[in-house]
Amino acid sequence: MSVSKDVKRITTHILKAMKDKKEKISMLTAYDYSMARILDDAGIDILLVGDSASNVMAGHETTLPITLDQMIYHASSVVRGVQKAFIVVDLPFGSYQSNSTKALESAIRIMKESGAHGVKLEGGAEIADSITKILSAGIPVMGHLGLTPQSIYKFGTYTVRAKEAEEAKKLKEDAKLLDKLGCFGIVLEKIPAKLAKSVTKSISIPTIGIGGGPDTDGQVLVTHDLLGITKEFQPRFLRRYMELHEEMKVAVQHYIKDVKNKDFPNKSEAY
Repeated sequence: MSVSKDVKRITTHILKAMKDKKEKISMLTAYDYSMARILDDAGIDILLVGDSASNVMAGHETTLPITLDQMIYHASSVVRGVQKAFIVVDLPFGSYQSNSTKALESAIRIMKESGAHGVKLEGGAEIADSITKILSAGIPVMGHLGLTPQSIYKFGTYTVRAKEAEEAKKLKEDAKLLDKLGCFGIVLEKIPAKLAKSVTKSISIPTIGIGGGPDTDGQVLVTHDLLGITKEFQPRFLRRYMELHEEMKVAVQHYIKDVKNKDFPNKSEAY
């Protein structure tokens, strides 16, 4: 979708200025054209084409199965629906952890084939080489610390991370490293609010919280959770703004009833 002259595209520079002005940043997930159009029209700042598509769109238990090709497909669909929002795409599991050259190749494919504006990687010092190489190609990088879903089998649980002093210390160090390397922002997932506040104050780039309390520079949720399309996932940090699962089910049941009773289509709905 081409950008009209009266629409100002969100950029990494604008996101940094928002942090400096203490203007909160709004971020949601999108995986398809229709949803992306709605969210962009509503005025969202950042759209994350998340590897959570593995759960939400494909029904997998974890984010691990989704492939780079599938992420590019979802990202391309989102890009076509957006005029204003900054679009970030998750590098999926296995596309960047093994070596920095593979990471760069994966990031380049996403940028060239989807038209997205940046990529997101999970991890800190252990993936510094990959981040550096991607940044050297001029590709914006967003970090992701705390609960990193691609490492779920290492953690063994989706519980709050960095409650212990040693892990909290490493997270702080990793956040400062990502800032120093040149990342444009960091997602802080499911960590103590006090720690998220401390990290946010200690770095120059925006932090986006999900289960990180109110003091990060912005917030992100999975759109399908926010709208109540998914109903099994109910963590403390999730606020449901609608219950679309039930509303959609009732609408479909109404349609089924009308079809069965020969009420649809009626004479005015026929040619």
